[in-house]
Amino acid sequence: MARNFTNEKLSEMLYEALKTQKPIDVISEIDKEATVDDAYDIQLLNVKRALEDGETITGKKIGLTSKGMQELLGITEPDYGHLYASTEVKNGGTVDMNTVIRPKVEGEIAFVLKEDLKGPGVTLEDVYKATDYICASIEIVDSRIKDWKIKLVDTIADNGSSSMYILGDKKVKLNDVSLPDIEMTLYKNGEAVNSGTGKEVLGNPAVSVAWLANKLCQYGITLNKGEVILSGAITAAPEAFKGDKFECVFPQLGSVKVEFK
Repeated sequence: MARNFTNEKLSEMLYEALKTQKPIDVISEIDKEATVDDAYDIQLLNVKRALEDGETITGKKIGLTSKGMQELLGITEPDYGHLYASTEVKNGGTVDMNTVIRPKVEGEIAFVLKEDLKGPGVTLEDVYKATDYICASIEIVDSRIKDWKIKLVDTIADNGSSSMYILGDKKVKLNDVSLPDIEMTLYKNGEAVNSGTGKEVLGNPAVSVAWLANKLCQYGITLNKGEVILSGAITAAPEAFKGDKFECVFPQLGSVKVEFK
């Protein structure tokens, strides 16, 4: 069956939505023939646009790493998106609500690489060897799709619903912690709203990073030395509204904060 839109056209629509903060119709509804491969192609078309507009890639984010989210969407693997220099917010910084649509906040463990990671065949041991340090992080996710009515194709095309990210100040070596046992509590306006451990992320966040390196291999992409990898949400993501203050506290990794104005 012929598709209603080309990947090029859908990527243009998403890029415009990103620039204007005006969400578009649900891709998986207006173009029912679009596949996951199409969605990654759309994402990469917009990576190319971003680079042409002067952006710098600083890393990747991994999404849909919890069993619950995978079951909800009927999938068996995560997805990913790209991080840019312009989307990093300093720890304790603020986000202008005029630059987002319907943001949500996730607490994650971030990996920073000291060596390249290139699939196929990347193992857990390879991830440990290539990681310089881990730190606390917040990912602000947002959807350029109306009302967050997303299926897998929609979120992949929309850069994994990525928006911004914040890194904690404390740098921790992997050998000093047990990744699955790292604890996190997410506070919204001083009240604990969610808590969990690293095992919520594919049983071990390093498994998530290995998956990413091997997945990217399919597209000829390498995880490069110095890149930041957001390994996946530890808990569900509460929505953020103007005036909200969030803090993610990791007893082993320190804390990371952001405010919405």
